[in-house]
Amino acid sequence: METTGMSLKRGCLAVEDDDCVYPAEEAKKQKVSDCCPSSGEGGLASDCPPSSGQGPEPPVGEKNSHAQVEEEEEEDGLSEEGEEEEAESFADMMKHGLTELDVGITKFVSSHQGFSGILKERYSDFVVHEIGKDGRISRLDDLSVPVDEEDPSEDVFTVLTAEEKQQLEELQLFKNKETSVAIEVVEDTKEKRTIIHQAIKSLFPGLETKTEDREGTKYIVAYHAAGKKALAKVRTAADPRKHSWPKSRGSYCHFVLYKENKDTMDAINVLSKYLRVKPNIFSYMGTKDKRAITVQEIAVLKISAQRLAHLNKCLMNFKLGNFSYQKNPLKLGELQGNHFTVVLRNITGTDEQVQQAMNSLKEIGFINYYGMQRFGTTAVPTYQVGRAILQNSWTEVMDLILKPRSGAEKGYLVKCREEWAKTKDPAAALKKLPVKRCVEGQLLRGLSKYGMKNIVSAFGIIPRNNRLMYIHSYQSYVWNNMVSKRIEDYGLKPVPGDLVLKGATASYIEEEDVNNYSIHDVVMPLPGFDVIYPRHRISEAYREMLATDNLDIDNMRHKIRDYSLSGAYRKIIIRPQNVSWEVVAYDDPKIPLFNTDVDNLEGKPPPVFASEGKYKALKMDFSLPPSTYATMAIREVLKMDTSIKKQTQLNTTWLR
Repeated sequence: METTGMSLKRGCLAVEDDDCVYPAEEAKKQKVSDCCPSSGEGGLASDCPPSSGQGPEPPVGEKNSHAQVEEEEEEDGLSEEGEEEEAESFADMMKHGLTELDVGITKFVSSHQGFSGILKERYSDFVVHEIGKDGRISRLDDLSVPVDEEDPSEDVFTVLTAEEKQQLEELQLFKNKETSVAIEVVEDTKEKRTIIHQAIKSLFPGLETKTEDREGTKYIVAYHAAGKKALAKVRTAADPRKHSWPKSRGSYCHFVLYKENKDTMDAINVLSKYLRVKPNIFSYMGTKDKRAITVQEIAVLKISAQRLAHLNKCLMNFKLGNFSYQKNPLKLGELQGNHFTVVLRNITGTDEQVQQAMNSLKEIGFINYYGMQRFGTTAVPTYQVGRAILQNSWTEVMDLILKPRSGAEKGYLVKCREEWAKTKDPAAALKKLPVKRCVEGQLLRGLSKYGMKNIVSAFGIIPRNNRLMYIHSYQSYVWNNMVSKRIEDYGLKPVPGDLVLKGATASYIEEEDVNNYSIHDVVMPLPGFDVIYPRHRISEAYREMLATDNLDIDNMRHKIRDYSLSGAYRKIIIRPQNVSWEVVAYDDPKIPLFNTDVDNLEGKPPPVFASEGKYKALKMDFSLPPSTYATMAIREVLKMDTSIKKQTQLNTTWLR
């Protein structure tokens, strides 16, 4: 039987023009992603544990709503090894990856016969629209800039040449020994001088300007008002050029970000590089997929809509619009969920099978498993690292993260691991990495700093979100296994001893109350010190599973407070909202089967389908709450394993 396939075709981000000069070394870096990209809600698998500032979804209870600040500059250039073709095919490498069975995903709720279809043959077949806290779906449908008399002239974006911008950026970032940059005023008028002053101050925060007359020629001289500390202050969330922002305007510019084939953190890093600001002045409600088209709301502190809109001329695969000024930033987790538009191409199911599958999804739903991207794709799953952390086995944590493993990885990461295995020298292994911000690079940097006898402190260099994702992965692994056992033992009906939420508090279903609840009310705990467990056989199953892993379910507090698990509750069955679908016929596998927001803005007519075609596709729309996985809904429709290992065994064109 055919299996689901996926494509990792990478989008282009290319760009340099006179209006938008992207630093040359950054343009080079865009050619290779960090060692460990990861994906957002509803996505498929990531390539390895999440790297700095990225993650499949916010950890339970995480409050930080700002983008991760990049703590160190990357080295210029790329290693030659990173560009080499691997001798082993991707399909061969993925023989060592995880399957759904490995992470406890074993059950279905529906009785229909499964069928095959290709998921994400094109990343444009998977579109995510964020649902805000007011219940409205974010759409990019307006590129206009709010009229504001206090905005400078549009000329500020074109008055400086590319060479002048490069010199000013080097001055701004203290990249040369010059203390100032002088720009000759070719057409000397007061208006022209004003525009140059405005351009430098707005495009290069931290620089001040003055006019000088040198032998009859006017120059605008840019210089630092103070030293590096003042630059750092001016580029942080606390104080980005207070004097240049109109008092009558809200401090935050909210906008809708449309992006293709980039995850949220990558996108914010790109925007911050172009705007020459730190990523932490951006905030958002949730991270979104890389291998998809996604539309979400972003807020940025004291950057005008005019400047943001100008990026539309510079960036490929991004579009910014629907600008407004607000008093407050966005907070992680404030969203109501996400609306998905998904195309499954080349489906084999009959119309009757499709009807049964989609009716079941609409009426019953799907098991709310944590998807495969929660656990990594190499032979070392993230939950194993999380288990070692909880066991306080720090040497094992180090070995699991750094040891060589089978699976799909970039050449330079393979060489780094080989060096580590051979020498156990963190500095030598670190030299093999052109990109230092991945988890491996950060841990090696920590080991170089603190030594091999202080692995806890070395591991602590990794950003908190990323460290916690390992233990949340272990919680997810336990939850998946326990839910499969709960459904196997008791089926799809509530039973006495099950848990339901009343507000934020969990309580037991009593015998006399069973008929007052449905399976959609039942929750199960992620293990922790602040949760209760069901009052039936599954409680003992939790205890046995943790005991097998040398963990005590009655003592989930860790010596290190960060790694103490309080636990949480999660519904076991999710019923999607706003479910609709249609089966369409098509002949060309490369044609888009629906319009995106950008297509609609450009006035493209929607695709017209023939009644007969070489292939059939299932186009489905549905909405899900936060932290649920669209791939698990699709799994329920197709009744197929969504792991990359299973996909690539029969679909070896995945990376083509």
